[in-house]
Formats: sequence, structure tokens, C-alpha cells
Amino acid sequence: MGLRFERSIACALVLGVASIFLSAAASAAPQAAPANQAAPAQSAPHPDQKRTRFIIALERRSTYQVFSLANPNRVVVELPAVGLRLPPLPKNGPVGLVSGFRGGRSGPKKSKVIIRVTEPVFVETAKLEMKDGKEPQLVLDIVSLASAPVTPVHTASAAPAPKPEPDFDKPFGLGASDLLPRPPQPAQRPDAIEKRTAKQLIVIDPGHGGHDSGAQKNGVVEKDVVLAFSHTLRKKLEESGRYRVLMTRETDEFIPLGDRTAFAEQHNASLFIAVHADYARSSARGATIYSLRPSVAERLKSSARARASDIDIPESKFAAIDARDSDIVKRMLADRATAAVEVTHHRTDLFSRSVVEYMGDSTNLRSNPHKTAAFKVLKSALVPSVLIELAYVTNKSDAKLLMSESWRRKVSDSIAEAVDNYFALSIAKIPM
Repeated sequence: MGLRFERSIACALVLGVASIFLSAAASAAPQAAPANQAAPAQSAPHPDQKRTRFIIALERRSTYQVFSLANPNRVVVELPAVGLRLPPLPKNGPVGLVSGFRGGRSGPKKSKVIIRVTEPVFVETAKLEMKDGKEPQLVLDIVSLASAPVTPVHTASAAPAPKPEPDFDKPFGLGASDLLPRPPQPAQRPDAIEKRTAKQLIVIDPGHGGHDSGAQKNGVVEKDVVLAFSHTLRKKLEESGRYRVLMTRETDEFIPLGDRTAFAEQHNASLFIAVHADYARSSARGATIYSLRPSVAERLKSSARARASDIDIPESKFAAIDARDSDIVKRMLADRATAAVEVTHHRTDLFSRSVVEYMGDSTNLRSNPHKTAAFKVLKSALVPSVLIELAYVTNKSDAKLLMSESWRRKVSDSIAEAVDNYFALSIAKIPM
């Protein structure tokens, strides 16, 4: 029956939030830092550079990796599992180059901090220091890429970096020095490289279409606004360069519900995102994220097991074993089918939580926004699937948002971040 399989890996998303210090330097010569603050960047800053210092307190000394990304612009810090204390979140607009951030556990034995920035940046320095000789803290000097000198400052010409603590690995990533070259890698077959580097495929399913208009109110037609939003989300995901994206419909056409899920399974998708807009007889507003109801997932497991057990295996397939052992093979296939459904359900739950966490930064969510349902487009044993109700067409404020292209871009950015966060988890990377 072609079901994919892997062992289920427990994984939790834990958001760590606290406060210590965030300082932004204007485009001027740096001032001397107080004694209780981190030392300034090692190299003399260019007088026209925009820069911001970001400090992360750690519960213990740790190795780390730092790199910057675009679309959306952000700085990412990856560490082993370690307790974090972060600065206060900006409340009245960006602080220097920093517009927001989040941090916490990102997988088994891993922590991550994602710093959203207002423009493309690079990390000039990243170094571990001891505050008051007791508390380790990671100090990042973030500099605007646009304000960098025309002649780049190479590591070799910068002031030598202080040696790390004796039992530390040297820092990795942008702004680090004395990096060791990567060791030689064994040759690999082209097909193996292609499989390893293949982009994750995401299927976006704009709800309704054709004769099925969906919800209508306040001048909003659901089938039209969800199609427009899906195109915006597709563009955002493709611009990252990390994903391939297909849509179940790209125009105003009707696609049967069963065909939508089958489309994702046939293309071996890694995620299925159904996009809808909600309707209510009350003043309800905000987004809701649905995943498959656990009781329905259990029925899917039973159905998958039954189908696998009923497979007629030809004797020609048992060249190396006795054909009488076909019952044993069928039980093995049934176990694999059951495990595949369990893994899919677990991955769906992780992605749903990621969407709730990141989407909440860009738009209103309903109270308890993560809900479960038995929607037909969620009933896949193969592809982690969620259904996002963007907003309510029956709420005038929500209706205006659904018609706003700037709102679509902002919310698409947050969903793209949720996708990035999901695929940073090791369980999402292992093929089924």
C-alpha cells in the first residue's frame, strides 16, 4: 500500500523567555561600555555602520553556532540544550536593528534563538563572556549589511580574537575567527547527493473554488481570499530557496476533497496546508489552526493495519524465505503501516503548535487556537496536515484584513517561520 515509516521520536517545543539586556548603537562612534556590560566589538566599527548588540545569558558555558538568513531577515543562534535568558521583547517598535525574537528548545538536545531584524545584517562578532566572572553570556554584535564598508573587513586583518575558555570549542559562524577548515568528505553517488539535498515539498490547498464559494460576508468571498493568500504564502516559501511548493488549485476551480489529500500523497509531500476563512453567527474573530482529531487518527491506524494485513503477496516475492511465512510478513507490514500513521499524527501536532506560536506574532488568534477536527482534508496517513482558518468573514475587522495584501504578506511571513521551525526539528527531517 506504499505507506512510509519511521520510528516515532518524542519531541517538544519549549519557549524560554526572561530578561537581561539589549542595547542598540546608533550610526556613530561607539561609547565605552559600563563595567557590567559586555565588551565592545573587537574591531573598530565603521562610523556609518548601524549596529545592535544582543546578549543571551546561559545557565552554563556552551558551544554555539551563529548565522544570518534572509527572506525573512533574521539571525539564528543554535546551541545544545541549555537554559536561556533573553532581553525584554521590544514593545514600541524595533530596538536598533532588532524587531523581535524568540528562543527555547528546538528539538532533542537542541536550543535555538531566532532574532528578527529590520534589514539584511551580518554578525560582526559572536563571543562568550563571563558576566561578573560567574554567569556565561553570548554577546552578538549585529551590523547592517547595507552600511558595511565597501571594502570588506577580512578576519585576517581584524584584531585577534581572545582565546576561548580552555575547555571550549571555538565559536562557529559569522563573526568568528580561527575556524578550522572542514575535513575532507568521502565521494558520494550523484543520486545519493540529490536525495540528501532535495527540497522539502509543501502542498498548499486553497479551500473551495468554482461553484463552491465558501463563506461570504462583508464583501468577502472565501474562495477568492484564500486563493490570494495561498499565492502569497507560496511565493514566500519559494523565495526562501528551501522548499518546493505545489497548490491543489491555482485558479478558481473546484477540486473534490478526496482529490486534495490524494494530490499531496501522490507527490510525496512533507506538509499539507489547507487555507480557509471562517464564518460565525457571533462576533468571533481571529485565526484557528486545526489538526486531526485523535480518535480519527486511531481509526486511521486500524484501517491502515487492516489493509496491510489483507495484501495478497505473490509467492514470487518470497524467493529467500518459505512462502508459508507470508503471515509473518503481513504482520510486519501492518506494524509498519500503524507506525506510519502514528508518526504522521505526531508530526502534525508539532507543526500545528509551531503555526500557533509564530502566527500569533502577526495576527489575532482565537482563544485556545489549536483545535482538532475530522475534516476530510486532514485524514492522511502519509502527510502531516493542518487546516488554517485565517479569520472570520463575518467579523468586519477580520474581513478588512482578509482583503489586505500587506496583512497577507505579514501572516505569510509568520507561517513561513513556522515551517522553518518545524523542519529544524530532527523528526521532520527523517524520510518516512
